[in-house]
Order: sequence, then structure tokens, then C-alpha cells
Amino acid sequence: MREFAAIDFETANGNPSSVCSVGIVVVRDGVITDRYYRLIHPAPNYYSPGNVRVHGLTSEDTDNEDYFPEVWADVAQRIEGLPLVAHFSRFDEGCLRAAFRRYQMTYPDYRFYCTCTASRKVFGRSLPNHRLPTVARRCGYDLESHHHALADAEAAAMCVIGIEKAAGRPFEGI
Repeated sequence: MREFAAIDFETANGNPSSVCSVGIVVVRDGVITDRYYRLIHPAPNYYSPGNVRVHGLTSEDTDNEDYFPEVWADVAQRIEGLPLVAHFSRFDEGCLRAAFRRYQMTYPDYRFYCTCTASRKVFGRSLPNHRLPTVARRCGYDLESHHHALADAEAAAMCVIGIEKAAGRPFEGI
């Protein structure tokens, strides 16, 4: 896949609409051309202790940030016409759909691909697990800041490239 956008969300709590940060990495002609990171004022606006332990963000980080519709207006321009890729895409696509519903926005039917699913097909039992840091390492990328949305999006982008190389075929067909 030569052109796509890797995406990652972090959430403030167990509600999938509570996105509190987004990372986007745009790949064009097989090369990263854009990196984008934004904090988001979550809705509902409360932070669960477990989520804070995972990503370290709190209401102090996001209370003065824009809400999802304002942030997404900027993101949408960057990813227009591109398929989206995420590691365990069911989570990220679920967050995106939930945020669109919460703000009564029309969802544009983004096409999602999952690096976790592709990793299971291509690497199978040769990996101890198919978590993002493990798959990224296998694809030659050292994910140092796991659960930072931009770092995770960049790792997912590098996984697409590494999985394609290992499979010897385009990512869309995996």
C-alpha cells in the first residue's frame, strides 16, 4: 500500500467517544510525508485511572483543547481519499465512529485496515504476541513511547511497510 494514513486514538475513559488525543501519519508513495498530533477535549470529560495509567494524559492536559469536531476538520483535510490503518483497528475505528455519533456528524465511511490482523496472517506463531511494540520491532521500528498517539500511528505505518515486505505482496491483499 503506497498511500494511506495511519491513525491512533487514546481515550479518557471507557467510552469510545472520549478521544483525548489523536496521532496521524500520512504515507504517500511509500514515504512518510506528514505527522500530526493533537490533544482533544474529551466527551464525556472525565479520566478513568486505568486510562491515565496507560497514556499519562489528564484533564489538565486537555481542558483547554478543542473538541473533536474542530480537531477532525483539520485531520480530514490531511487524510482525504486515503485508506486508514491502525493496529487493532476495531478500537480506533470504533472511537472514530463513536465521536462522529456523539457530535452528530456524518461519518464518511473510511476504509480501515488492521496491522494486528495482518501480522497474525503473515507472522503467525513466529512472534510471541501481536501487540504493537512486538510487531513494530519485527518490522524494524523501535516503539519507545507506546500509547502516545503519534508514536503508535508511526509504528502502525512502519508495520504496514514491514508486513508488506515480509509477505511479498500488497497490504490490501493480506
